Parts: sequence; structure tokens; C-alpha cells
Amino acid sequence: MISEQSWADARVLWDYHQMQHELRPCSVAIGLGSHDLSVADTAADLYKRGMAPLIVFTGATSATTRERMPRGEAVHYRERALELGVPGSAVLIEPEARNTGENIRFSRALLEESGAEVGSVLLITKPYEERRAYATARKLWPEVEIVSASAPMEFDDYIRSIGDARLVFDMLVGAVQRLQLYPAQGFMIFQSVPGEVAAAYARLSSAGFTRRLASNDA
Repeated sequence: MISEQSWADARVLWDYHQMQHELRPCSVAIGLGSHDLSVADTAADLYKRGMAPLIVFTGATSATTRERMPRGEAVHYRERALELGVPGSAVLIEPEARNTGENIRFSRALLEESGAEVGSVLLITKPYEERRAYATARKLWPEVEIVSASAPMEFDDYIRSIGDARLVFDMLVGAVQRLQLYPAQGFMIFQSVPGEVAAAYARLSSAGFTRRLASNDA
């Protein structure tokens, strides 16, 4: 049973992780691989709305996705986008990346190889990965403008869509930890962590939501 305090703390982290960027048309959309197919759904929707003429899906597999997406995250994302009506000519896949930094670096290299001119990137992630992905992209690809996007869902609706509250709580905690650790390691730009977010993170960590901390990466 998850306590009321933990639910309240998780909502604090959920709100913090979202960048609240205003959507606008960009040179390309990049969908970062994960267990969550809503990234592909969002990419397809934004493509149809004219927000990007090209989509890159990036991601291999991880401990979380090995069974759900045996052919690789990028491949499954592409299949989902095609099912939703996106033409195959508008989708590139990058199937090797195993972390957020590789998602950005490998996608950038793929776009350069394809001859795409990129001045802005619509960076599509899970809702609770927006800030981490943004900070990583700004560090590794500072020349382009980054517009963050994710499925427009409320916290409770998102939990229901995933069907595993503990997984989401663990991910929320892990993303905050990386925002604090990774700037010093050169992996992302610094992001201020407000006191209420730091306190919620500490309580959730103490409550045992630690499976996705960096030291536990598979």
C-alpha cells in the first residue's frame, strides 16, 4: 500500500519534471524510447498536426522493455506510428541508444547522415522525463532549440494508463537523482531543484522508491 504522503510527493515530482513548453513547429521530432508507447502516440499526433515533418524514434532495449518490446523500443515505436497513419517515409529509427545521452547523440548523428537541416527539435518523452531529456539535449546539442513535449495526461490518468504506480514512482525518483548527479559529470546542464521537490524526493527515497536510482541501472 502506497501512503497518502507518497502519493502527494509523487505529484510534486510529476509537476516539476514537466517543462510546460508551448508547442510550436520544429525541424524534427525525436521520440525517446522507453516502456511507454504514449511517446509514439504523441509523436504521431504532433506529426499529423504539422508540428514536425520528420520523426526519429531512438532506443534499443532495457530491463524494463526487454519483454514488452523485444525488437527494440525504436522499432516498436515506428510500428505504432505507422499504425496511426504516419507514412514510413517520415520516420527514421535509431535502434542502438541505451540511455538519454545516447538517444540525443545517436539521433543527432543519424540526422546529420540523412542530410536533415535541424534548427529546432520537438523532444518527445514520458511526462516525467521532460526535464531530464531537456537538460541532456541542451548539454549535448546546444546549437538547436529544444521544445519539450509529452502525452497531455494528468498524473492519476497516467498511473492508470501504465498500470504500475510503483514503477512510475521509482522513475520519478530516479529522474530527480540524475538531475542532481549528472551536471557535474558533464551529462546535462544544471537544473535548479526547489526545496519542496528535494524534500518530496527524500521522503520517496526513504519510503523505498529506489529501484531506478543510477546505482541500480541494469
